[in-house]
Amino acid sequence: MPGAAASHVVVPETPTGWTAGKAADFAPVAPRQRLQADLVCYVRAVRSTEWPAMAHGHGSAAPDAWSSDFHATLKSMDTKSASFGLLVAGDKARDQARQTRVAESTPTIPNAVYWLLLAALAVLVVTLGLCLPPANNVVVTAGLVVLTALLACVLLAIRDVERPFNGLIQIKPIAMTTLEDNMTKAFTTAYPNARLRCDEHGAAVPAPRA
Repeated sequence: MPGAAASHVVVPETPTGWTAGKAADFAPVAPRQRLQADLVCYVRAVRSTEWPAMAHGHGSAAPDAWSSDFHATLKSMDTKSASFGLLVAGDKARDQARQTRVAESTPTIPNAVYWLLLAALAVLVVTLGLCLPPANNVVVTAGLVVLTALLACVLLAIRDVERPFNGLIQIKPIAMTTLEDNMTKAFTTAYPNARLRCDEHGAAVPAPRA
């Protein structure tokens, strides 16, 4: 089921992000702060921008900017360093989890098919209603109403399951919010005088003028 699969994807994505941040602790001094800042901004962009976009069945380009900057920083590092392999492996796991999460947000049943099923149900109910006998039809009418309600509930349940990030039962970015808070605290503790290159929504902010 898409909803169940998506919920299992979100869980491993958060520890991979945290693991990548901790692996950056062992990176050389020069790229360390930039790597960790990119991860904080990436998580912010996922929580604030990509999560609402997934409610409409697609991802967002906002986190890509920070992923690209993270990759560019990795390329500038010594590939023989002890932390390089850990960072590459962690970033690969995070990227795969993100791709799966975004894919799970795309419904397999198109909206056109769903509305066609609703229209077919409506036609069926109207047709059966016209076939009811003119008298002594209370039991049959009640049965038709119950059957219609059950079929409508089944269609609504299918639509809800097909859209795990939207609907009555939706996956909320609770784990991502917790990860964002923890990574932000870790960054500000490690670099009290540093300033993140993004706002609280993960959007890039201009560098302060010298």
